[in-house]
Amino acid sequence: MTTFADYLHKQSTEFSLDNQLIETVRTIVNACITINSQVRLGALSGVLGEAGTGNVQGEAQKKLDVIANQILIDALKNCPAVAGLASEEEDDFVSTNEQGQYLVLFDPLDGSSNIDVNLSIGTIFSILKKPSGSLNTASFLQKGSEQVGAGYVLYGPQTLLVLTLKHGVAIFTLNAQSEFILSKLNPTVSEQTAEFAINMSNQRHWEAPVQRYISELLAGKDGVRGKNYNMRWVASMVAEVHRILMRGGVFLYPKDNRDPSRAGKLRLMYEANPLSLVLEQAGAASSNAHQRMLDIVPEGLHQRVAVILGSREEVDYVTQLHQ
Repeated sequence: MTTFADYLHKQSTEFSLDNQLIETVRTIVNACITINSQVRLGALSGVLGEAGTGNVQGEAQKKLDVIANQILIDALKNCPAVAGLASEEEDDFVSTNEQGQYLVLFDPLDGSSNIDVNLSIGTIFSILKKPSGSLNTASFLQKGSEQVGAGYVLYGPQTLLVLTLKHGVAIFTLNAQSEFILSKLNPTVSEQTAEFAINMSNQRHWEAPVQRYISELLAGKDGVRGKNYNMRWVASMVAEVHRILMRGGVFLYPKDNRDPSRAGKLRLMYEANPLSLVLEQAGAASSNAHQRMLDIVPEGLHQRVAVILGSREEVDYVTQLHQ
């Protein structure tokens, strides 16, 4: 039985990872164990429902959004290895410890619309090396390929930690003693799939290449793709990504014409980059329909992007349709 602590020690020794990175990861994961305890109690601890506040994007916050966000902020502020943090729920970055070498970005509770109906939600996190000099917004605006680690904790039927430190992917299951135990090492996403995930209610708003792509999938074995596809939709990106990690598939949240000035709905820094790194480490691909996700140079902490990620054959095909 390999514990999370055992795994971190082995990664540190095998790949010469510094102690500050290990401490940063440990702090994030311990905070997520605390969040899990709040998620599990639900209505019994009064954490369900609306918080009556909005985040920087103008979205209504759930009580658990606010609670999870504060748990992570408090934990990271007390970690000497973390120089600064940025949250999807906060207007600006937060400076923490001057001597810290790492930056952490996170979505404290992805899939908030699922909280009150008891469907899967999760915490997504991204770790960057702090550049030299004083901390400012530009310190965080690094390409996804510069991440030194990323992952998520999925609060589902089991609580799972999925982590990459850029040497493959490890999956851990939380046991009855609130300890993560390694349950799967280096999963691989198949290049081909017959399963897709997209919000079909937005179909009339999609750009022509996505309209064409989904029409081809729906045509089944009699269409140009020559096989039948199944559709799934959980409305929680972290849950969609985990399904792809486990059995393949493709997830799309494309740009649409409701707001032509906006490149997409999902956040590059808090969702697309960390989840893309996890999937790429498992052999999958990720794109904004025009270029590799991890090659995008960020322009702001809350930048939005179109997202196509999953089995490589499908991601490449959709990207080609846009070209």
